Amino acid sequence: MGWTTAHVPDQSGRTALVTGASAGIGFETARVLAARGAHVVLACRDTERGRAAAERIDGSTEVVPLDLSSLASVRRTAGLVRERHRRLDLLVNNAGVMFPSYRRTEDGFEAHLGVNHLGHFALTGLLLELMTSVPGSRVVTVASLAHRVGFGRLDEVAARSLTGRRSMTAYGRSKLANLLFARELQHRLATAGAATVSVAAHPGLSPTALWQGDPPALARPLAAAGMRWLAQPVEAAALPSLRAAVDPAVHGDAYLGPSERFGGRGAPELARSSRAARSGAGRERLWTLSERLTGVRYVCGPPLLEAPASVAEASPSPAVVVCPVTGGRA
Repeated sequence: MGWTTAHVPDQSGRTALVTGASAGIGFETARVLAARGAHVVLACRDTERGRAAAERIDGSTEVVPLDLSSLASVRRTAGLVRERHRRLDLLVNNAGVMFPSYRRTEDGFEAHLGVNHLGHFALTGLLLELMTSVPGSRVVTVASLAHRVGFGRLDEVAARSLTGRRSMTAYGRSKLANLLFARELQHRLATAGAATVSVAAHPGLSPTALWQGDPPALARPLAAAGMRWLAQPVEAAALPSLRAAVDPAVHGDAYLGPSERFGGRGAPELARSSRAARSGAGRERLWTLSERLTGVRYVCGPPLLEAPASVAEASPSPAVVVCPVTGGRA
């Protein structure tokens, strides 16, 4: 039968943050983690929906506002989490958009790349100091099968261009960025000797709210056919994220996804990614670009200073202090 929620070990004493946890795969991930004893922070753009979701979860939860299309919102959310929590065991970067109605994010980025990658890049960097000394801590980044159609260079032009913005290519490019980010983060964490590992997962195909928007005409028949033949219930689609988050046999740099029907459904196992997603040079270029566009740099090793007790005590700069792979500070 493969890996199921019955394999999720006890999570008592652990704190997890799941983005986009008000519905779909994010909600199911949060629900299972809370049921196993974790305290789960539901980071949601719509806090009313987040609170309604929390009421449906049997376990310890809290809701924080998070709009990944706004770097200012990302910084406020990170500050709130740092104020409330001294440590973070799990960060599940799950939220995303597909064919959004709006053209650009608040900061002027193409919406797919701005929300799906840059927002999560900034959030992870601003929270990582709560994780790097925590044994067993993990960052899970949710990618997609669509990363294989993410053609074109990931550069500043693409980050701000609206060309093809409502295409599967634009969505796929953001999911390719998710995989490149997850792998470069793992490389930097491992080199710095941090306790945290970075893992990626994809859900296969599931009829979540992500597909309830207005896809371009060319994508509609493909989506309909895929849903009939490949789709699986959201409970099954959440299993790769859950396994990536809690299975002790899963190591850093792993990429998990459904094991049947071209990765569309089935029990979560190690998945294959495109050649572009394995490019070391591509990872480095994207990381440099992401730091420049978001203004967020990373602490990749154990914190140099104890995390501040409140936001008021933190540095007024919105960026995190750099601890480069080669050592020292930038």
